[in-house]
Amino acid sequence: MTARKKQIRIHKTSSKPKPTDVFDSYWKFAVERQKIYFQRLNKERIPWTTDPILREHKFTNAYRATDRVSQYLIKHVIYEGSQEPDEVIFRTILFKLFNKIETWEYLKHCLGELTYKGYSYRNYDQALTDAINAGEKIYSGAYIMPSGKSSFGHSRKHQNNLKLLERMLTDDLPARLSGTTSMKEGYALLLAYPSLGPFLAYQYITDINYGPHSDYSEMEFVVPGPGALDGISKCFQDYGDYNQADIIQLVCEEQEKHFDRLELDFPGLWGRPLQLIDCQNLFCEISKYARIAHPQHPGISGRTRIKQKFILTGPMSVPWFPPKWSLNENIRLPHHVS
Repeated sequence: MTARKKQIRIHKTSSKPKPTDVFDSYWKFAVERQKIYFQRLNKERIPWTTDPILREHKFTNAYRATDRVSQYLIKHVIYEGSQEPDEVIFRTILFKLFNKIETWEYLKHCLGELTYKGYSYRNYDQALTDAINAGEKIYSGAYIMPSGKSSFGHSRKHQNNLKLLERMLTDDLPARLSGTTSMKEGYALLLAYPSLGPFLAYQYITDINYGPHSDYSEMEFVVPGPGALDGISKCFQDYGDYNQADIIQLVCEEQEKHFDRLELDFPGLWGRPLQLIDCQNLFCEISKYARIAHPQHPGISGRTRIKQKFILTGPMSVPWFPPKWSLNENIRLPHHVS
C-alpha cells in the first residue's frame, strides 16, 4: 500500500469555531497527561501531577498508541505470529471484537496459538460460551460492539461477532485492503460490513494500520465518537463553518500554535506530533475532565461525574510502536520531563 504522508488541510471561507474556556484546558490536559506518561515510564514516584482531578480519576494517555490495550495489540497480537496478511488481519479483528487483553489470553490458554489456519467456529464459540457461563465479562467497556443478531441470527453476541470475522476472511478482506491506497478506502471496506458503524470502522482501520501491510497517514481523516462530540460541544460555543470532524482536523493542524499561545511545553512522542486519532481521543477525555473542572459546561451528555478512579497497576514496560513509524530506535529512558 502507498502511504499518504501529506496532511490534508481544510479550507473554510467563513467563520472559525469560537472556543470556550474549556478549550485551553484541552491543551493543558494533553501536556499534563503526556508528562504523567513519561514520569510513569521513568518509574518516578507518585504523585506525578499536582492536578487533583488527574490524580484521582482514570484517563487515557494523550497518544492512543501508548495506551495499555493498544500497546498489547501492537506488541503481542499484530507483530507476534505469522506476518501473512490473512493471519495479521484475523488476529487484529479477533482481538478488536472484544478489545480485552484478558479475553485474548483466555482464548490462547484454551485454544493455543490463535491462527486463521487453525480457526474453528465451534471451538471458539465453546470457549467463549464457557467463559460467559462462568460469569466472566468477555467484552471491554471502552466502546460497544453491536450484537449483530439481525445480520447473523445467533442468540449470543460473540457468536455473531465470530461470524462477522469469518465473513471478512472469506471475502478476502486482507487482499482487498492491500489494494487500497488511502485510509478512507480501507475504512469504506470495513464500513460495508454489518455491525460496523462509522466510529467502529474508523477505530478498526486505525488498528489495522498499525500492522505491517498498510501505511496510511493518520492525518487523512477522522470520525468523532460520542465522547469526542461531547468534548467538542464543551470546547466550542459556536462551530462556525465547521462540522465536528473539521474541528478535530483544524485543532490537530494548529497544535503547535496553541501550545505556544499558552506557553506550554508539550513533550510529544519522540518527535511524533499528535495525530487526528489522538486529538479525537483527547476531546473524549476532556469531556470527562470538564465534568469536574468546568461544570458550567454540561455538553451533550449532561453527565456530572467521572466514574472510573485511578488505580495503580504497577510499572509500565518500555513502549514499542509499529516499526514503520521509526520511533523505537529513538526511545531512551529516563526521558527528561520538564
